[in-house]
Amino acid sequence: MYQKREMNIQSQGYSVYFSESSFYFLNKLLQEKKYSKIFILVDSNTNTYCLPLFLADMATETPIEIIEIEAGEEFKNIDTCSQVWFALSELEADRKSLLINLGGGVVTDLGGFVASTYMRGIDFVNVPTSLLAMVDASVGGKTGVDLGALKNQIGVINNPKGVMIDTRFLATLPADQLRSGMAEMFKHGLIQSETYWKKMLKLDELTIEDLEQLIYESVEIKNNIVKQDPTEKGLRKTLNFGHTLGHAIESYCLQNSSRQALLHGEAIAIGMILATYLSSELLYFPKEKALEIKNVFNQYFEKHTFKKEEIDQIIDLLKFDKKNSYGNINFVLLEQISQPKLDCKVSNELIYKAFEYYRS
Repeated sequence: MYQKREMNIQSQGYSVYFSESSFYFLNKLLQEKKYSKIFILVDSNTNTYCLPLFLADMATETPIEIIEIEAGEEFKNIDTCSQVWFALSELEADRKSLLINLGGGVVTDLGGFVASTYMRGIDFVNVPTSLLAMVDASVGGKTGVDLGALKNQIGVINNPKGVMIDTRFLATLPADQLRSGMAEMFKHGLIQSETYWKKMLKLDELTIEDLEQLIYESVEIKNNIVKQDPTEKGLRKTLNFGHTLGHAIESYCLQNSSRQALLHGEAIAIGMILATYLSSELLYFPKEKALEIKNVFNQYFEKHTFKKEEIDQIIDLLKFDKKNSYGNINFVLLEQISQPKLDCKVSNELIYKAFEYYRS
């Protein structure tokens, strides 16, 4: 089928494989491990658009079962986990079974958590099909689900046997999902590499091959951070740039029926505009660069307005942020592009001013 091709990124305890090399990895794993059964977790979208493509390149005689969940962040919860655990049990999954998570970040996060806890842990492989999942959920071993509208409150850090990135799946995505993934790629540039940030500014000129290279570099940036700090004691927290307010905005819009639910990247883009304004006020981040960042995000993402009482509720949600310690809300801000600063304290008054800046 595929010839071995060395295009992978070595993470801690597993590798991220790209394109042809990903199926070489998978089929070799299936041959060597001799799993009792293979389960493929999909959502209603990836079942239709991605599963046929995926199965065509699998080479195995092992029985395969498909488990489908509803698509969408609102189904990333313990109830869905219970459904998948029951399905595994009814289909006689044992400790020698393999779970392949074929989908976006909801499927890979939830599927990884299900696999990590079913019978105290079975092997799993992640196959991210959205751009966001490829550049974000693919590295770091974070698994988990939301608690109500609170993002990723329940979960464990546990590594897959491998991650397969096949950019053919990107052709199945709507434009807003592609933009959502680009937000995390922009973030990787802002926290780690001004060179990469500048490459991302030329998106309009890029070919598919260029995009594949940018995805590879984005995964590399995140992987280098995670390898140095796997349990998020320091450096890895920089990946939360834009996420403190971004997650609160995402949660607020998810739990309020009067608001349009935002994709993760859409909320994080707002969070990064707010964070760069806070950086310019507290850390002397250059105001002209803050404006450039704001203009870039406004070019790709729709602007959303928030009333005073909505901002009150968003600020109230900050207390659930996982980076908090001893009751303090900790922000990641920028001194310069590629120079993040951890554990910054921000007053509510300044947060209101940041929203004014975003709106203006």
